[in-house]
Amino acid sequence: MNVTILLLTLLVGAIATYLSGKKPAAKVALFFGLVAFVETIALICQHNAGTDAGYMTQWIANPNIHIALKADGLALALTLLTTALTPIIIFSSFGDHIEKSNTFYALVMFMCFAMTGTFLAADGFLYYIFWELSLLPIYFLALLWGNDTFEIRKNVIFKFFIYTFAGSLFMLLGFIYLYTKTGSFLLHDLYNAQLSSTEEYWVFLAFFLAYAIKIPIFPFHTWQASTYEKAPTVGTMLLAGIMLKMGLYSIIRWQLPITPSAAKEIMPTVIILALIGVVYGSIVALKQANIKRFFAYSSLAHVGLIAAGAYTLTLDGLKGAVLQMIAHGFVIVGLFYVGEIIYKRYQTRMIGEMGGIRQQAPKFASAFMILMFASIGLPGTFSFIGEFNLLFGLSQVNIWYAIVGGTTIIFGAFYMLRMFQKAMLGETNTIVFADLTTRESAILGILAIAIIFLGIYPKPIADLITPSLVEIVSYIK
Repeated sequence: MNVTILLLTLLVGAIATYLSGKKPAAKVALFFGLVAFVETIALICQHNAGTDAGYMTQWIANPNIHIALKADGLALALTLLTTALTPIIIFSSFGDHIEKSNTFYALVMFMCFAMTGTFLAADGFLYYIFWELSLLPIYFLALLWGNDTFEIRKNVIFKFFIYTFAGSLFMLLGFIYLYTKTGSFLLHDLYNAQLSSTEEYWVFLAFFLAYAIKIPIFPFHTWQASTYEKAPTVGTMLLAGIMLKMGLYSIIRWQLPITPSAAKEIMPTVIILALIGVVYGSIVALKQANIKRFFAYSSLAHVGLIAAGAYTLTLDGLKGAVLQMIAHGFVIVGLFYVGEIIYKRYQTRMIGEMGGIRQQAPKFASAFMILMFASIGLPGTFSFIGEFNLLFGLSQVNIWYAIVGGTTIIFGAFYMLRMFQKAMLGETNTIVFADLTTRESAILGILAIAIIFLGIYPKPIADLITPSLVEIVSYIK
């Protein structure tokens, strides 16, 4: 078995979902999502057994472009995150009234296909195609099924599309220039490109612009909160849980090994920008009245720390970045789902209009509390493992980077506990808040189990990604 089977499953799933009709669309999408998850587990087992599940064949002779897919531990770890979260996200929307649901779920499946392709691609041109393809479904999901009126959200979503698309064009120019130097888009050929320090500098910046917008890194974050707020919750979970990881992953997979000298030279500036995002996101989160915007700025702070760790160029920093990518994916999807449950009960996303939920819904409050503790990196949760490695990696470069980065834990504890008190404790709202349904319990239970299990026993993921990261570090040093 190779990874083309997984990609075909997701693509066929998108087509089958669209053709299935409105009523069965959600179930068809869930079925193919679960099949893709099982296939990913099989690919990981195959990888651990020493069998290469990658694939390569020439696609176009001139220019020299290949359909090349790399199934190493790093790619499979992010593929696992994608195929694990996609069924959860689909299942979370069961029971919702969605117009043209077959189109809606087909777009979700196609986005999963494109994001998975981005993580697996080992040819720069193929990688760019998958990167851009992932933008189209989220654009339509947010535009057609988003919150507020069409007139209000269209400007927000259009800004998001143009912003990210324009940044990606600079990355394409970087790949085209690299092709003129190597005659190939293949990953290993680009790793061995002979570039001058000036050439590395400009290629680094071309890639950085695309990745900084996608993640986002301060000050390229201006699209994020509004887009997260206006997108439907399924779209927001896809954006925050998986799509932003494309930028973080690409820093490690593409940018750093291709431009190591430039990365070392520009490293202090980039780390400082990322750490500014940590502090800025935390402070702005404190002022948010809307729970979706609150989680959006919380996410900005956390991904700022991940980006800072990745740019340390150390094995510990890279390992912490990947571990935290996966942990953040499970946590942020859970938090946005919590926000959606509250909205369905109260018909509001304003934190000030909540209160006393714990008295009426103790199971819900307990699940929320687990996600909250995971968000602030409490020991015993997966986030703690990632944050520890990130801060350790930062300390190897400059102890002050680790100190400033560590403020995300302090700030996070403050704003998350403060929000939890307002929403869960205090006076009981006059509106009855029903406790978790069986489906809601299952979704939050799966997320909680994953967060706690990997927090106690992260070895399977750490062992999966470490050999790939060791190889990448060898190109950086």
